[in-house]
Amino acid sequence: MKVLLTLGTRPEAIKLCPLFLHLRSRPQEFVTRICSTGQHRAMLDQVLRAFEVIPDYDLGVMHPEQSLCGLTARILNGIEGVLEAEKPEMVIVQGDTTTSLCGALAGFYSGAPVGHVEAGLRTGTSQEPFPEEMNRVLITRLASLHLAPTELAARNLETEGVPSDNIFVTGNSGIDAVVYVQEQLAAGRLKALHAPALRPERKLVLVTAHRREKFGPAFERVCEALRRLAERGDVEIVYPVHQNPNVWKPVQRLLGNLPNVILTEPLDYVSFTELLRRAYLVITDSGGVQEEAPSLGRPVLVIRENTERLEAVESGSAKLVGSDPERILQEAARLLDDPACHQASSGVRQLYGDGRASRRIADAIQAYFSRKAAHGKAGQA
Repeated sequence: MKVLLTLGTRPEAIKLCPLFLHLRSRPQEFVTRICSTGQHRAMLDQVLRAFEVIPDYDLGVMHPEQSLCGLTARILNGIEGVLEAEKPEMVIVQGDTTTSLCGALAGFYSGAPVGHVEAGLRTGTSQEPFPEEMNRVLITRLASLHLAPTELAARNLETEGVPSDNIFVTGNSGIDAVVYVQEQLAAGRLKALHAPALRPERKLVLVTAHRREKFGPAFERVCEALRRLAERGDVEIVYPVHQNPNVWKPVQRLLGNLPNVILTEPLDYVSFTELLRRAYLVITDSGGVQEEAPSLGRPVLVIRENTERLEAVESGSAKLVGSDPERILQEAARLLDDPACHQASSGVRQLYGDGRASRRIADAIQAYFSRKAAHGKAGQA
């Protein structure tokens, strides 16, 4: 069967490249095509290179100062042409981006069933994260096959009325990517070329923060907390800074001249994963990092008021701290100063998968079409 994977951002590439490699390893069952929208060009391309994946189509949709509506229109028009050319039997989308929503909508319009990788994540708050929460709710209504990463995500879908026969719990393919990169690094086939030099006597605090709902005063409060955390002599803070001016301008102003804060360009995925492995503490608003860090045994402070990845919070691997500097500093000190607390937050590693989600997703696609064929034969009898 022919399957079209759509992607356009770094997180989508991280989670769909392992699936593409697995589908490609089963050529008797799958003919696989990839359509890239180029929504996050530079950060997307370095992930594709790490996995040695070359898209069959590259739509190049990004233009300066493009609105979400303008971006959506360009992606829809581009994917429509790919669907007309390829006529896939299933369209696969991942997560909650504008590319994902457009891929699902275009697939639905074309009559092809849509498979949603990482289905069922919910915060319950339509504006946080924005626009991702609403995107994934809409994708659920458009999808026929729901590939949930966890049992909690599957229950969310069932609560919303999705038939249980169309839900498969697979684990998260982002963990497949972490496992792949760690294996490639260990074998010397990949290198973390851009990881900064670190002082081994200091505890590495790795930071990522870029969510648009935090732009403005809330983001500046996070930067203030990091500035105060940097006053400790026993930590080294590494912050790969997003290129959005709403992020890098306050970061440079508040953190740019501190001796134990290293501000870098966004890191390639291999270098970032190596830093994540070496980190003592992770502070993030990224959904993907909330999954990756526990898989490597790294405790996480989530600088959001809510999260769609509750499994890590419930296990103690992650803690919601919002943007309040006092909360951030209190929880950071607890993990940095108390080895028992740090160990308790580091012990649960397989919250989101065991590195074999891609195989389960491929099997679920096969099961979906086998059941569909069986129903068709039954209807003809």
